[in-house]
Amino acid sequence: MHDASGMTERRTIDHIPEDERHGAPINQFTLWFGANLQITAVVDGALSIVFGAEALTAIIGLLIGNILGGAVMALHSAQGPHLGLPQMISSRAQFGVKGATLPLVLVIIMYLGFAATGTVLSGQAINLIAGVSHPAFGIVIFGALTAIIAVIGYNLIHTIGRIATVAGILGFGYLAFRLFTSYDISAAFGQHPFSFATFLLAIGLSAGWQLTFAPYVADYSRYLPSSTPRAVTFKATLLGTALGAQIAMTFGVLVAALGGKFLENQVGFVGDLAGPVFAILIYLVIVAGKLTVNCLNAYGGFMTILTAVSSFSDQHRISPIARTLYIAGFVALSVGIALLASADFLATFKNFVLLLLVVFVPWSAINLVDYYLISKEYVDISALYDVNGRYGAYNRVALGCYLIGIVVQIPFLNQAIYEGPIARALDGADISWIVSLIATSLLYYLLERRRSA
Repeated sequence: MHDASGMTERRTIDHIPEDERHGAPINQFTLWFGANLQITAVVDGALSIVFGAEALTAIIGLLIGNILGGAVMALHSAQGPHLGLPQMISSRAQFGVKGATLPLVLVIIMYLGFAATGTVLSGQAINLIAGVSHPAFGIVIFGALTAIIAVIGYNLIHTIGRIATVAGILGFGYLAFRLFTSYDISAAFGQHPFSFATFLLAIGLSAGWQLTFAPYVADYSRYLPSSTPRAVTFKATLLGTALGAQIAMTFGVLVAALGGKFLENQVGFVGDLAGPVFAILIYLVIVAGKLTVNCLNAYGGFMTILTAVSSFSDQHRISPIARTLYIAGFVALSVGIALLASADFLATFKNFVLLLLVVFVPWSAINLVDYYLISKEYVDISALYDVNGRYGAYNRVALGCYLIGIVVQIPFLNQAIYEGPIARALDGADISWIVSLIATSLLYYLLERRRSA
């Protein structure tokens, strides 16, 4: 639903009726391709080299992780056209109307963390474009752009995704050309022997990257007509997210393996690689890519906050003014973190945010197992807003399985702030997400089938 201008979205966490459905699955490809072909994904790929992986091993591992994590993420995307609901609202069918608040709080923290770190990088690019040295200038400008686009909503976010896709293909195509003509690419390979631990690490880096999209991916497919085939939505989303991320991460592997100064100054490095003539255009490509994903964070963050608040009230629609205030508040908080944080703090905060990925695997497992295997894609939409309805306030089985799915990961974790004993025994390999995905899925399936029988 839109206002008289036909631009600003009014729907929030309520169901999208059939007469307001529009769009095509190709928009899922361009949105997720544009959101992934960006500089933070380049950093994610470069980290595999920093942690000791051989370049070819890293590229193959990242590809496997992007496909596996992207497939899980795309299964959530396929729920959007069928349900016509934001992603986290649908999880009330598993956790209960109020019980779904537990993962919601952690999701909000993650959105803020990634929004803040993305704002810092984009602010640097804007400052270089404008020739301004004060970091606050670019950060505030980028925050304002994010807020405006997120307030206008769904259609404009998809438009920005299409722009970012074209800009990303041209920009990264040119950067790849410059990299291959300026460096001996063969020197990037064979620097380290094969290590199974670093191979698993590369898989985990990209799979974890993809899983961060799972809590809000259906937000951007929910306006598609309900007749849209599930398989088509799934394929369009998977191809866009996996391909965009793999291109960016492979670029990151190469620039890190070739000994460049990328990790010390990401924005400055790509500007220098582009050369003085095209540097500003590459900075614009960086801003376009980061703007796409930051709008996803702001829009998804707003939806998640509203979902959490509405679980303790009967409200599931809000006024345009309230919507604007929600989004502005979220963006202002992320900008505040970006402005006040030192470089060391941002690194620490980002590590904390990455550790929060452990909460998404069990949530995703429960949501997908229930939707596809137990409920057989049936959801009582009206009951999602009623604590006295069929889903109740809390589902103890789902909440218990969710907590177990988090705890079971601890011995397998290898994060900056904690390394589990089994991870140490595996030479640092982190397979926590695999263990949680399997354990949570099996446990929830068995217990929920028994409870529902």
